[in-house]
Amino acid sequence: MTPVEGSIRIRGKDVVAPGPDRMMVFQEFEQLMPWKTVFQNVLFPMKVTRKFSRTEAVARANAAIEKVKLSEFRDVFPHMLSGGMKMRVAIARAMALEPDILLMDEPFAALDALTRRTMQQELLALWDQLKFTVLFVTHSIEEAILVGSRILVLSPHPGRVRAELDADGFNFANIDQREFGAMSKRIHTLLFDDERVSA
Repeated sequence: MTPVEGSIRIRGKDVVAPGPDRMMVFQEFEQLMPWKTVFQNVLFPMKVTRKFSRTEAVARANAAIEKVKLSEFRDVFPHMLSGGMKMRVAIARAMALEPDILLMDEPFAALDALTRRTMQQELLALWDQLKFTVLFVTHSIEEAILVGSRILVLSPHPGRVRAELDADGFNFANIDQREFGAMSKRIHTLLFDDERVSA
């Protein structure tokens, strides 16, 4: 589909086709290749792009699977996994490739609360280590504040940017502090109040 207007660039180059500098994690469970095991699914992008040697790719795949706590399911097929486990495999696959930009569409929405928090922490730890860009879509105000450094609040149809907020400095350590609550309330107001509130 040809864009109506605008363009997308990464490192100054127009994005016109898929590439190893971008990975996507969808919210749907069925994003894995059903004929490949967990390990083979995580290894696949590294194998196709040849970004790493075979030895390094195998090591990275195993490490990513361990990070999402699925090592004992390394050799099983997707139909044997729960929806949340499939999502964790998709996240492992994306993280293992170390893309320049990671596009995540509500990736943790289907996970239980404990696993969701673990995955948020893993994502932030990986970002802290590698400093790649994450474009993260979420309907959770708390998650947006915890994961994001810049938050774009979108209006309903047609979707337009209602506000851009600086969330840098918020983390799991200050989730119970007043400033965190104030940011949460501000976003809630922008989303749900009829009157436009200036950012």
